[in-house]
This record gives sequence, structure tokens and C-alpha cells, in this order.
Amino acid sequence: MNNRSPSDNSPSTLKRSNILEREGREVLGAFQLAPDLIHLNHGSFGAVPKSVAAEQDRWRALIERDATGFFKDVLPDELRRQAGSVASRFGGKANDWVFVENATQAINGVLSSFPLRQGDEIVTTSHAYGAVMKALLHWSTRRDAKLVVADLPFFLESDQQVIEIVRKTFTARTKLLVVDHITSSTAAIFPVKEIVAQARAAGIAVLVDGAHVPGHLPLGVEEIGADWYTGNAHKWLFAPKGCGLLWTSPARQAVTSPAVLSWGSDQGYTAAFDWIGTRDVTPWLCFEAAAAAHDGFGGADLMVRNRRLANDACLYLIENTNRKPSSGMSQRGAMAAIAIAPAPTDADAPAQLRRRLARDYGIVAPLTAFADRLWLRISVQLYNEWSDYEALRAALDAVIGG
Repeated sequence: MNNRSPSDNSPSTLKRSNILEREGREVLGAFQLAPDLIHLNHGSFGAVPKSVAAEQDRWRALIERDATGFFKDVLPDELRRQAGSVASRFGGKANDWVFVENATQAINGVLSSFPLRQGDEIVTTSHAYGAVMKALLHWSTRRDAKLVVADLPFFLESDQQVIEIVRKTFTARTKLLVVDHITSSTAAIFPVKEIVAQARAAGIAVLVDGAHVPGHLPLGVEEIGADWYTGNAHKWLFAPKGCGLLWTSPARQAVTSPAVLSWGSDQGYTAAFDWIGTRDVTPWLCFEAAAAAHDGFGGADLMVRNRRLANDACLYLIENTNRKPSSGMSQRGAMAAIAIAPAPTDADAPAQLRRRLARDYGIVAPLTAFADRLWLRISVQLYNEWSDYEALRAALDAVIGG
């Protein structure tokens, strides 16, 4: 095994860049993560800093002191105040933003309220998140519409390739495009602004699934130009699990409702989403604290650092092996998906390998099988460092070879 670190002459080297004052395992104590594991799956479920967890505990205690007073008198204004913080960070106005449990829930809300008719078409891509694909199949079938999947290669060559393949699926019947900003399985950044422009020119409404974007890439929703944009703050922005976001353009708010209808369903867009019954709202009330934690950990510099280290780690893991990344450097953020072996015939093999990496090597990383390959996805967050990826490469070489 080659134990080299990134070259000192590499433009993406971070080991001596001083872009952040503290990083790697020395900051692991700021989180609740097990110190005896190497955590390489931030992209799936995030990690909550202790400061944000303390803020969530504070809200929980406040609610339990007087739940009636809280839900009736405190929550409505506080939700709108937190939505204002979202808008100041990601664009739009406070009343354009609502909170949801996750991006999948937001997408189901848009799909359930979108006026599809018999014979209409919805377009998405073959890189769409599995749960979203299931929702698209459900709602298109229910409305007697057609789901059209733009078949993108799993090894992407360029942004233009993605734009052209998606554009060629549009027809006169296409009414809605659902497209990822960062794909989940292949960890590829799509050129959503250009794709949205193509769709809007054809009179097609666009919903962007940006589940991985808040805290991962700079985001200005109005610049993208979509009709809807959804993301999760509980992945890369350090919010507690269950802090999802949905932005709806003012022109679409009158026809956009949550999938679950309740007391606010006849009172407009924000009221419909803000109250659909009793639930744990504390993740939403921690958005401001999570954003402050992200800024405290480096903010824009943190995003740059994570993206550079992910690229270095990706190149290191494929160096002198048969492994191959799903996309080039320009299409990668703080995650990278790498084809590490032919797809196993046993459907449970990826899960078995994931558990073996955790049990025998103390490494937490997701593995999936698709497109005739076994794929590994790595994530980079503040608490990761170069030695984590050296340990991962040694484990992969031992378990499946180069």
C-alpha cells in the first residue's frame, strides 16, 4: 500500500494550508460521535455538534414546561423567525421557506399538489435518489401520467453531457422536471442552473432536490431559477435530524401544500406547512444554532476544505488500482462515489461488507450495488483527516484487493 500524503506541491493540498485553525480528530470532541470509529458517512445522516444538541435540549425543556403556551403562542412566531434566518442564508424571503422533516417529505408535498393530468410526463434522471424515484412512480401512476427517466451514465464526463441528455427527454407533454443538485448514490454535482434554464425555456416546472447542498455548497435559490428547491439542514449544516427545508417561488405557493393536510391547509402556504399536528419541532428551532456552528467551524472555508480533501482522498483511493470515481473533480463536492469492484451476486453483500468494515476496521462508510458495480461513497467533514483515508484504503486492499 502507498501511504503517501497529498503532494506538498498539489494545489489541493490542505495538510499545511492553515485554511482552518482546527480540523481532523482534534475536533471530534465537539461532536457526539464515537471516538473509536472512523466516520466517513457524514452525507447520509450528518452529525450534531454538542452546542447544537444543547440548544435542542433547551427547546425541549421549554416545551415541556408549558406545551400549550409554547405551541399556541411561541411556535408560530419562532418558526417564521427561523425561516427568516434560512432566507438570509440561502436567498428568497422568510415566507418562501417552510420547514419539513426531510427533502423526501418536501418532494412528496410538491408531487401531491402538482396538477398532473392524464398523459402528462414527469422527467427525472437515473441518478435520482431511490426514495424520490419511488415517490415519482407513485404519483405519476396515481394521476395516470408517465415518468420519463433520462438515462445518464454512472461515469459522468462533463456538465454538458448531463445537460444534453436531460434536455433530449423533454417533449410537449413534459410538465415537471425533478433533478438533483448533488446526487446521492453517485455524489455528482449537476449543473442545475443550466438545466433549469433549459426546462423553463420549454415551459416546464422544475423541482430541485438539493438534499445534500445546505452547508455543502454555496446556495442562492433565486439564482437557480427553479420553482421549488428542497434541502436538508441536518446533513452538512449540523442541524438535528429532521430539519428539512423547502423553498417555493411566490408564483407557486398558492398551489403548493404538504402531503399531510391539517388545520392550516386552507390558510395558505406557510400555515399549511407550519402546522400539521403535534410533532417534534425542535430540529427546526435549532436552524439558527446549527448555522452558527457551521460558521464557527469555518463556514465558507470549511466547505472549500472539505471539497479539496474529498478530491485528494478520491484520487488516493483509486491510485494504481482498478477503482474508478463516478465523476471528475469539477463535478465532486465533499463526497466522492467510487466503483471498487464488480457488483456481487448476493444482494446483501454490500451491507455485509459495510458491517465488516465497521466491526473489523472501525470504519463507517456506505456501500451500494448498482450499474453492475459495487460502490463506496466517502464524505469529508471537519472531523476527518488524511489518516482516515489511509486506513480506509488499507481496509479495502485487505478485504477486496486493489
